[in-house]
Amino acid sequence: MKNIVEIRWHGRGGQGAKTAALLLADVAFQTGKSVQGFPEYGPERMGAPITAYNRISDAPIRVHSNIYEPDYVVVVDESLLETVEVTKGLKKDGAIIVNTGRSKEEILPHLHGYEGQLYTVDAHKISMETLGKYYPNMPMLASVVKVSHVMDEETFLNEMRGSFKHKFARKPEVIEGNMRALKMAMEVIES
Repeated sequence: MKNIVEIRWHGRGGQGAKTAALLLADVAFQTGKSVQGFPEYGPERMGAPITAYNRISDAPIRVHSNIYEPDYVVVVDESLLETVEVTKGLKKDGAIIVNTGRSKEEILPHLHGYEGQLYTVDAHKISMETLGKYYPNMPMLASVVKVSHVMDEETFLNEMRGSFKHKFARKPEVIEGNMRALKMAMEVIES
């Protein structure tokens, strides 16, 4: 299927990679796209490596499998660069997005010779500034939307605000903090 965008997420249990993948599927669906969002993990425990996936298309999606050749890879926890081959199958005309405070030059040696685009975003710094706690999933979610262009940024932000209003109706400060995290990540992501 030519017009399908496939995204693979790498994170650790408790960091919100699964939640971000499901939220991306939800907001893309709200814009009329065909979507899939699903996790894959072994023993469920905090801190264990997990993988999650998204497929997003303007046409119906008829494939139902893991994603082996993603267009984009999102690495929520940079320590996984040491233990997981996160670039495996990643298309050269795609991109990898890494949550890190380190420079691109410091990350490149950990990508097993990957020659495609590398983007970095310091989701730790963003989440601490906007939420006061370390929740890397929202900055990483905004980053993949910015890099992949799976939807218009303004549409994405409007859909996310609606989703947050539903989920956090009694906690408006959570809504505003998450919205600031999304916007900041879109502004500061570096290629």
